[in-house]
Amino acid sequence: MQELISLDELNQNSVSVVTRKYIEEDGTKYFAGDINRRVYVNSEGGRQEISKELAEPYLSAVMAVWGDTSTVEIKSGVR
Repeated sequence: MQELISLDELNQNSVSVVTRKYIEEDGTKYFAGDINRRVYVNSEGGRQEISKELAEPYLSAVMAVWGDTSTVEIKSGVR
């Protein structure tokens, strides 16, 4: 089984990574199972998470849009 990865709604502040499993037979893709979606924000923590979880060349594509610094600040304890 293979995996199809899509970068959805990629912008300077976030990205939604969509993954789907499929098999290919005679040039036709047959999808199996659920669609998985994981959202990452361009924060210090989000950049660490995505670098551990997303493979190349997708990671490089995200980082090309995000640049060298985070744009989102996550404040803990704020309600």
